[in-house]
Amino acid sequence: MKIKLSEMSGKLKGIQAINTNPLSNTFCKKMNSSSNNNIICKSCYSCKMLGGYRKNCVPAFEYNSFHLSKENIKDEDIPRIKSDIVRIHAHGELINDTHLYNIVKIVEKYPEKTFSLYTKRKDIIDNIFCERSIPINLILVYSNPVIDTPLTTIPNKFDKVFNVCKTTNKNNINCGALNCNTCRKCYDKTKENIIYEAIK
Repeated sequence: MKIKLSEMSGKLKGIQAINTNPLSNTFCKKMNSSSNNNIICKSCYSCKMLGGYRKNCVPAFEYNSFHLSKENIKDEDIPRIKSDIVRIHAHGELINDTHLYNIVKIVEKYPEKTFSLYTKRKDIIDNIFCERSIPINLILVYSNPVIDTPLTTIPNKFDKVFNVCKTTNKNNINCGALNCNTCRKCYDKTKENIIYEAIK
């Protein structure tokens, strides 16, 4: 029951990721159907890709969704990671406390690697990290759900904020965008902690 790794392409080329399926994630579906048109999830790139030309990825992402959220994984379930930086959720979002617990177990297995977890689920982060310490090699990135309403204060327990801009704050864009593996702002705690990206 080994958790599946994704070899990313595009701006994430050269980075491995642990992805889950947003199409079956209750939180993602609720955000995607929000009546607020400024919610970034309304234009979710992942849902569009998985409903179209990346349909072939859905079974693997759903496999991860199921196993990471339903049971505590064992050491033999942890995948073999080669890249020195790892993206948690290039596709998907935290599902529940068990999901995050299992991500932490994977992170702790590789103390020499850096993991960046992007999430909007402050509730799950608070639930798990109120009773245990955050691994030093895990960077928590709060993914601001509201377009053009940048956060400049980092939420409790997080290391960074990722803002998406459409019409305002374009002068603040500091996301490397074209190549995450070269930029690495989101994978280094010593670099900028307030990230701005232009909406795709």
